[in-house]
Amino acid sequence: MMFIQNLKSRVKKLLKAFKKWRATAFRSFTPADLQRALNGLGMVHGDALLVHSSFDAFEGFQGKPSDVISVLQSVVGSAGLVMMPTMTFSGTAVDYARANPLFDVARTPSRMGLLTELFRRSPGVVRSVHPTHPVAIWGADASTVADGHHLASTPCGVGTPFEALLERRGKIVLLGTDIGVLTFFHMLEEVLEPDLPLPPFTTEVFHLQSKTRNGQIVETNCRLFEPAVSKRRNLHKMTPFLKKAAAWREARVGGLRIIVLAATDVEQAVRGMHKQGVYCYD
Repeated sequence: MMFIQNLKSRVKKLLKAFKKWRATAFRSFTPADLQRALNGLGMVHGDALLVHSSFDAFEGFQGKPSDVISVLQSVVGSAGLVMMPTMTFSGTAVDYARANPLFDVARTPSRMGLLTELFRRSPGVVRSVHPTHPVAIWGADASTVADGHHLASTPCGVGTPFEALLERRGKIVLLGTDIGVLTFFHMLEEVLEPDLPLPPFTTEVFHLQSKTRNGQIVETNCRLFEPAVSKRRNLHKMTPFLKKAAAWREARVGGLRIIVLAATDVEQAVRGMHKQGVYCYD
């Protein structure tokens, strides 16, 4: 038995070493290559970016996680914005809220991956105050975009950084993730709620607390995402509509797949789907 366990362990190590060698030999790319790819997908100085990421997908990347953040900041410049969701839970927001947590904007970690946690700790980054869906923001007007998030009636709708992304005609960047993680869709769920075939939010209003950086306790009273509806949400239904509208930009650099979508294009695609009786639910 011990021999078999040792053999399995050795095989796993050899496979890991082989994958690393293959990535280095055939899929190697640098931070400069990443920046060229982002520029090639239409990102320019002054852009507002909402970034979803999986650093595990950066196969062959010859840099550190902090280099990815630096590249994003360099692409938009000081006049732009980089935003990353830093949700505080796994599972459903309702289950999390029922545990009556106290969100601490300075201390509660992000559960959205390595890059998001590193980003929220980075110099100059502001984090919006919201007990379930805070957003880390860097760049021009970051504090303005973050301000008042805790007062919103749903986590990602009107009065949140997600609305600010749409107002600023921003872009959504998927680094090694797919359209299924598109948090911005929740903004459209609130705006288009009367036209949806089923209510995406709870009827119950949850009363939650957050601690600001100066130690003040603030209240949030909001509806959360209805778990039964969340299980039926299928954002992949948007893909053919976005591609047909030439709104889907995609590239590969090394082993990394990058997708870029304009927030306004996503809104137009969803509205167009609704006119045809197509909704992002199974």
